[in-house]
Formats: sequence, C-alpha cells, structure tokens
Amino acid sequence: MSPERFDAIVIGAGQAGPSLAARLASAGQRVALIERRHLGGTCINTGCRPSKALIASAKVAATARRAADYGIAAGPVAVDMRAVHARVARIVAEGRQGLADWLGGLEGVTLVSGHARFVAPHEIEVGARRFASERIFVNVGARAAVPDLPGVADVRTLTNSDILALDVLPEHLVVVGGGYIGLELAQAFRRFGAEVTVVEKGPRLIGREDPDVSDAVREALEAEGVRVRTRAECIRFRPAGSGIAVGVDCPSGAPEEVASHVLLAMGRQPNTDDLGLDRAGIATLPRGTIPVDDRLATAVPGIWALGECNGRGAFTHTAFNDYEIVADNLLDGADRKVTDRLPAYALFTDPPLGRAGMTEAEARASGRRVLLGKRPMTRVSRAVEKGETRGFIKVLADADTREILGAALLGVEGDEAVHAVLDLMYAGAPVETMLHAVHIHPTVAELIPTTFAEMQPLADD
Repeated sequence: MSPERFDAIVIGAGQAGPSLAARLASAGQRVALIERRHLGGTCINTGCRPSKALIASAKVAATARRAADYGIAAGPVAVDMRAVHARVARIVAEGRQGLADWLGGLEGVTLVSGHARFVAPHEIEVGARRFASERIFVNVGARAAVPDLPGVADVRTLTNSDILALDVLPEHLVVVGGGYIGLELAQAFRRFGAEVTVVEKGPRLIGREDPDVSDAVREALEAEGVRVRTRAECIRFRPAGSGIAVGVDCPSGAPEEVASHVLLAMGRQPNTDDLGLDRAGIATLPRGTIPVDDRLATAVPGIWALGECNGRGAFTHTAFNDYEIVADNLLDGADRKVTDRLPAYALFTDPPLGRAGMTEAEARASGRRVLLGKRPMTRVSRAVEKGETRGFIKVLADADTREILGAALLGVEGDEAVHAVLDLMYAGAPVETMLHAVHIHPTVAELIPTTFAEMQPLADD
C-alpha cells in the first residue's frame, strides 16, 4: 500500500499543531493534521480553559460570601455543582467547536482522526491508512502522571481531567501534590464548600518558588480553610469504608487522612509511549520527553517535537512559542531559538502569582551582585480599594549592569501586571526604563516602578 504523501505531517492538535498546520498551508504546503481524540489538546479540553472556568465560578462564590465586607447584603450562598459543571462543559465545547470550524475552512489542511504511530522515520500509520512526509512535527502533549504509590491500584483516584468532569461536591477532597495544578483546584473546591486537604511530600508547597512565595500562598489557602500537610514521607492508599485512607506520615497531625475523593496532582507524563518513536529512530529521555535542540529539531533529520512532549516548556504559551520558532525558522529564514525564551508563568490561585525571569534563589546562585525590591500589597492602593491585600511585589536586578533579572507578583492582578516587567526584560531595557515609566493610577502595575526604586543589595543568608 502506497502512503498518502504530504509536504508536512503534524501529529497532535494542541496549541502548537493547528497554528503550525495553518502557517505551513498558507505557504502553499499540503499538510496532514492528525489528532487521536479532541481538537485543542490539554489547554482547551482538560487544562487551562476548563480549570480557569471552574476557578472563575469559585471566585464568584468566595466574593459573594464576602459581600458584607463591601456593604452588600447578598444572603446565603449556595453552589450548584451541576450548573458549575454545565458552564465549564459549555465553554470547553465552544472552544473545541471554534477550532474545528477554523480548521475546516483552511485550504491545504487535511484533518485526520485517529492514533498516529511511526512505522519508519518519515512514515506514519493511522488505522488502515499510511502517510508520508519529509517533514513531521510531533505535538502530542502530556497527561497527568499516576505514580506507582503503595495501594494506588486498590482505590479510585482522580486526575485533573477527571475532577474537572465532576458535577458533585466532594465531602473531603485530598489533593496529593502541592504544585500549581493541585493548589488551584484545592482552593476552587474549598470555595465550593468541600473540606480540602493538600498533601505534599516536600517541605513546602510549590517548591520551585522562593520560600516567601510558598509561605504566602500557604497562608492564603489556610486562611480559607484548606488544610496543608507537608513532609509527607510515605504517601499510600487503602480503602476505608466508602472512602479512601491516605497515609501521610507527616511530622505532626494524624498519620492518615480519610477522603471521599483523592486528586493526584503529581506531575505530567508525555504522550510519547505509544507513538512508535523507536521505529523513527528517536529515543526518549527517562521521563518520556523527546530530546530536541535549540531549534526544536530531534536527532532525526526532518522531525521536530513541539509543546509539552519536548520537555522545554509545560505551558500553553511555551507550546505556542514553539510553533512560532519552528515556523519562522522554516518559512522566514529566521534563526530563533528556544533558549531565547524567558521563564514566565502564573499560578492562578487567589491571589494569583505572576512570575518572570529568575527567582531570588536563582539570582543568588548566579554569582551576580543582586538588588532586590519588595513591597507588600497592603501598600498598593488598587489592592486596598478592592479589599484584596494578600501578597507582595518582588523584583530583582543586576547591581552592576542594571539588567532586570526577574519578578514575582503575588497579589490581585499579579498575573496581568507581571507583563510590564516581562516585556522590558525581552526588550533588554535597564532598570532606569522602568523607573522613568509613568503608569496609570490606580493600578497594581503602577507600584512596579516604585518597587524597583526601593531596591537594596541582596542580603546574605
């Protein structure tokens, strides 16, 4: 059987895949876009869109309970989880359908439904069909990891995909994993009215962040009634009546938490284990990621890996940037590299965290002379006026070159305001550019120049 030949094959319709297919098609190429399940990948179906829609509903519930703080008599607050779920499902369906409509109208793009597997370096099998191309782009994303913890096979656990499909309120939700996904969902379900406990093996939540960020996030969650168990040395599971006993062995507190529902939020696993990559001559790294160079090319000529499966970024925005890098290099003769990308992401708890560039710990380890500025949100007019004063603004700069090194904005609108710092970092602008900027009052961003102006040499530990 002769394979169907295309100028390019894109495997996976997540954030990078459809845009890349469209860009290649607009350049006159015939492109096959292969998707085994739903268009839109993690972001639209089980990640950003549904989780942020859920968080938005939870925010409304929390604000309604605080109505009296603002002089508003709102009455008792009731949460209808079926209605919450229906809203989330509608938003997901609209996003998926919008993408389908767009792709369906693109000339030069052939959408193929099914599970793609390599049968040779430049040949793909999807069911009974075969496709061939000199250029293949792998954009298969990742899924929630389910570690082989003691007893995990004996109980029913949930991943982030499963819990977003719940239309009932857990009586007691135990979240195993104190990272970004786990904390966002923990706060949301606490605001809906569930008892929530977060279990984290490490000494603190979101361990990649500086301790002051971790501590402030923990304080915000605990203030809302989320229980946090850190240093859980031996996490294990067993059935306990109609519930699930989660063993924690923390330094303090009960040795077990009995849950009605357990969410495993313990990292992500690339969807690379069933692609037949060995037949293409591609060896994955121990965690399942596909190794790529700075231009996202694999070791096999003519094959690229984009998005979460390449291990070079775990976010929607980094996946989309992967597409931009590859497309610009192939079609416009550019020389863009993934190493030109600055670290930037957000934690969408309330208050949110916006992060750009280095952490304080990374700046200390860089060997530079570092300046640090920090201002609590209690001294930000916009935060005071909104009645949301948890958190702080923290900025870092090189004392000698005046280069902006990083920022952490933990506070109301911090996930948006951080871009004022990020954009200047991309522009290579010195601290003085920020100091001379005139920001609008009253906003959160207006206090960023003030925080830079207050910088002092980083104290020794």
